[in-house]
Amino acid sequence: MTKKKESKPNEVASSTHWTFWLGFVFFLMVVIGLLSTAWLVGKKFNSTEASPVTRVAISGEMPYTRESDVLNALEPLNIGNFFKVNVNQVQARVAQLPWVYSVSVRKQWPNELKIYVVDQAPIARWNGDFFINQYGKAFQASHERVNHPLPEFFGPEGSEQLALENFHSLNKLLAYRSLAINELVLSERFSWQLTLSDGVQINLGREERVQRVQRFMDIYPQIKQYQKQDEVIDYIDLRYDTGVAVGWKPAPEEQRV
Repeated sequence: MTKKKESKPNEVASSTHWTFWLGFVFFLMVVIGLLSTAWLVGKKFNSTEASPVTRVAISGEMPYTRESDVLNALEPLNIGNFFKVNVNQVQARVAQLPWVYSVSVRKQWPNELKIYVVDQAPIARWNGDFFINQYGKAFQASHERVNHPLPEFFGPEGSEQLALENFHSLNKLLAYRSLAINELVLSERFSWQLTLSDGVQINLGREERVQRVQRFMDIYPQIKQYQKQDEVIDYIDLRYDTGVAVGWKPAPEEQRV
């Protein structure tokens, strides 16, 4: 019988050693290849020429903000590359526009930036230079873009919410006489004064505003019966427990008979 030749221990170790290193080198080559490919692909996609933003879609509820306002706000930002656009920066820039209440931004593959804008809803002018929105917050914006009449509110800083709440509640009562509030004044001592749509000024004082408006509505038709042809009601002071004070002024020429 022929004896099988046995491998020596040092020959087995040497073979294992070279197999390990060959496998390790192959693994490194694969890793380097993958990293190089990823770098080249990333470089290609991050180049403006390869992945440009070719469309900025602006939509939303925008009766006051114009598309040109939004585009001008984006000019300082780099929005040329789809992957490099920072939507948080875009959102922050557009949110700074005076008429904007809220804004959302998202990217739409492969080349579009979508911007959705919701404008402030002005309910009244506040202290001449500001507006009050539907949530009782004051904001400053161009008055030229409001082409419909708004009531005027005047009051101490921080009383915007209170003024708006009373405007809504008192206006609902006055609507039963087909009247509305054109001007609301809240003094530093929180005394209320209203100018109505027919030009009459009513003084409500600090207390019992709703009750005094209700009393005004009850007696207003009676007061008008005493109106002369050449005069109109100037003011009605309701700050009395048992009566009212009425002031008269000359009627405008067009109202005189």
